[in-house]
Amino acid sequence: MARNSIIVGLDIGTTKVRAVIAERSPQNGFSITGVGQSPSTGLRKGVVVNIEATLRSISAAVEAAELMSGQVADNCWTGISGGHTEGVISRGVVAVNGKNRAHREISEDDLERVLEAARAVDFSMDRKILEVIPQTYIVDNQPGIRDPLHMIGVRLESEVLIITCSMTSAQNLVKCVNRAGFRVNGLVLQTLASARAVLTDDEKEMGVVLLDLGGGTSNILVYNQGAACFSASVPVGGAQVTGDISIVKNIAAEAAEKVKVEAGCCWEPLLDEVDETVFVPGMAGRAPLSIPRSLILDIVKPRMTEIFQLVKAKIEENRPLRTLGGGVVITGGGANLLGAADLAAAVFNLPVRIGNPLPVGGLIDDYRNPAYATAVGLALEANEREGGAAPSQGGEDSGSPHPGAMNLFAVFGRIGRWVKREFF
Repeated sequence: MARNSIIVGLDIGTTKVRAVIAERSPQNGFSITGVGQSPSTGLRKGVVVNIEATLRSISAAVEAAELMSGQVADNCWTGISGGHTEGVISRGVVAVNGKNRAHREISEDDLERVLEAARAVDFSMDRKILEVIPQTYIVDNQPGIRDPLHMIGVRLESEVLIITCSMTSAQNLVKCVNRAGFRVNGLVLQTLASARAVLTDDEKEMGVVLLDLGGGTSNILVYNQGAACFSASVPVGGAQVTGDISIVKNIAAEAAEKVKVEAGCCWEPLLDEVDETVFVPGMAGRAPLSIPRSLILDIVKPRMTEIFQLVKAKIEENRPLRTLGGGVVITGGGANLLGAADLAAAVFNLPVRIGNPLPVGGLIDDYRNPAYATAVGLALEANEREGGAAPSQGGEDSGSPHPGAMNLFAVFGRIGRWVKREFF
């Protein structure tokens, strides 16, 4: 298989780095053949603070995915998020260039010009435009037009959502990926990638909140009438929940994370009537510690409630929640916390579901987890932007190689990256 048929989605998070390898071909379409993850210690709230630690995490995650897929990767599409990302609404206006003045037909060149006009916002020098997302078009004062191509008009307007990020944060992220031995084909807003993986067209049309519960931040993307219209972030995530358990029970962060993942709950009705006890190994020769699950809930629930209330306040600054008929979809690693959807429904007073990636073929059991939503979405976004084969929605394995068939090409590729990372 040609090397350009391999797509890598790389989700670099505060607590985990996750990679997804997808293969595309005219015969089998698009399918996911490898997934991998590694602990992340080089980021804080989505921003790189330790380049060496981050590149090691990137290498470990991608190599785990390569081992599963039997393919080698040399480039990737990378997600970016955090409090340094911002979304602003902008409007552009142009005159339609028609060959016939009596019947001016809107062309692709007109669409490009109106979007370029909307991009002409005076951002500071340390900001980088990440995404320009068209929301709606207006032709000769007629609003609400989704696709004005080939329509007749004189004046064309566009309303877009412009996502910007810190230039230095983006450069440091790219530098980590490059030093790990990979080329970054593009940076994509993580919530935009997650939305592609987990949201349906009906939800986007009705209005929906995508909430990505990450380790360091909780990121928000709101859709209405089929288009993204609001983006924001709150600086609290799963790492704060782990920190609360660690502080209250005086245990190591690693042990607290294990307690949260294996026994954490934030909704009382989901606990068994018999209060189970979780045992944590003691540190430095201390006796093991027993913690009732009800006590873990008392620690976890207030922090999760705070996160949802902060998100709710952010959204209501922009629009009333009651207008979002599609409810709330929560994804990211934090969505796996028992009771997260129930608590979110109580706070938002809207329908809430867990955002598992929709099946696109391949290793369905491995990637259909909200923690992989961003990585899967990055692969899907890359496939569309590169004009690849359309993903199969049937959910069946698309005839990809056996996951364990690690070939010599992949082995030599990994050796080459190690040499580059260590000596150049």
